Amino acid sequence: MRSSSSELLLDQQEELRKRKLQELALSKRNRVQADRSCRERALFYSTSVLAVIAMTAGSSLLFLVPLYVDPAISTLSSNFITEPVNCITTRREELTGLANCSWSSCREGCTSDAYHCTHIYVSYNDSGANPNQTDDAVLLVNIKGCGYPPSVRCKNFTEMYGTEGTEFPCHHSRENRTVVLTHYKRDEQVAIIIHYFAVPFIITLATSVALCVMHCDCRCHPTSHHKRARHSRIHQDYSDGSICPGVDLQTG
Repeated sequence: MRSSSSELLLDQQEELRKRKLQELALSKRNRVQADRSCRERALFYSTSVLAVIAMTAGSSLLFLVPLYVDPAISTLSSNFITEPVNCITTRREELTGLANCSWSSCREGCTSDAYHCTHIYVSYNDSGANPNQTDDAVLLVNIKGCGYPPSVRCKNFTEMYGTEGTEFPCHHSRENRTVVLTHYKRDEQVAIIIHYFAVPFIITLATSVALCVMHCDCRCHPTSHHKRARHSRIHQDYSDGSICPGVDLQTG
């Protein structure tokens, strides 16, 4: 009787121990699945956010570069003087026809063909080391001669500078003395290039690299490297004739 009772007690303890082990294993598996689920959700949301940022910054470059960056680069390359000189409007021409409107002092909209344009000419006296009077210089609202409201309003520009005899400060190009602007600050052009090109480009590059690191395996695999090296040595031995396939070296 005592032996039977002891065996029954041992069986109950063993059953209880197995049940606890199963409960612990199930609890551990649930924790692993919960952690994996949290990591997967975090990876999904972070990937979505980075992808949206990368696409937004990359798409913005398509619009910012032609509208702002390219004119800023052209303005800097024209090398305008920073200290203004005195300009006097000499004449204004209102022209019609596509052949007569290859350029305009001010035009709202830079992509469409111009069938009506305004040519404003000025004269100025350069106050540099060698003073030089320049007549019939072309006055432009900016280096492209066009733009979009509210920064460019051609009606106001023509009324302000298009009357003959009007005097105003202006900036002429050192590369082409016949090109004159009413406003020029080098720091503003540099800021446009930084804000509208450098910043979006860096954001696009950084988010793209982050997505690549998150989803691409860039680690080295020594095992694969060793396998390739061993395969190369065997192939070289076959080529040299030191090992013949299908021949037993001990019997041959």
